[in-house]
Amino acid sequence: MGPGGPGSGWPLAGTLLVAVAASMVAGGEDCLWYVDRNGSWHPGFDCEFFTFCCGTCHQRYCCRDPLRLLTERQQRHCLAF
Repeated sequence: MGPGGPGSGWPLAGTLLVAVAASMVAGGEDCLWYVDRNGSWHPGFDCEFFTFCCGTCHQRYCCRDPLRLLTERQQRHCLAF
């Protein structure tokens, strides 16, 4: 069968391509300071190359999973509310 047929690697390849592209675009993105659910302040920190800020408004960490990406814009939105 041709590309996209049963058992082909195309869906996996597409997913990997999106993950790599997201990593390259967001690579090294900083986690801004935040306040956790207990009201404790946490300073901002840098993520290593090919990782980016992940998590929620109240818990942040560096990861490589583009589905958990927390952009700086989203982080600033957390600070506003």
